[in-house]
Amino acid sequence: MAAVRALFRLFSYLFHGLLTLFLIALSLVALASGGQELHLGMLPWAGSQLTYCLLFGSAVGLLSVILALAGRLRFLFFLWALGVAILAVKGYVFSNYHFTPGEVRTTAYLIAASLLALPGAWSQMFRKGRRASRY
Repeated sequence: MAAVRALFRLFSYLFHGLLTLFLIALSLVALASGGQELHLGMLPWAGSQLTYCLLFGSAVGLLSVILALAGRLRFLFFLWALGVAILAVKGYVFSNYHFTPGEVRTTAYLIAASLLALPGAWSQMFRKGRRASRY
């Protein structure tokens, strides 16, 4: 059972680490390109507000991943993972978002990965940290 929890944690760290890096890069490219605005209909923001929410939200997400890996403030990582899962399900399933051809499969993978990462984010909150012996 411990091995399964470890695999879920590893998947959760990898998924959210890569997701945050991708979203930071996306928002930085949008900011660097000048007047180009992002159009992500599955998210509740638009225009420049979307770009800044992605940048700062992803930076907080990356910080939560790093802190969780370091064994500090682990609950923040779970809150980040929960927020990502909620935004993915709400934005793609329970909104007026319209899919382009071929996008349904990618979206299903994204939603499944965000939901699969939740148990790993939950279990890392209760993991005992390794402590070095003084002697």
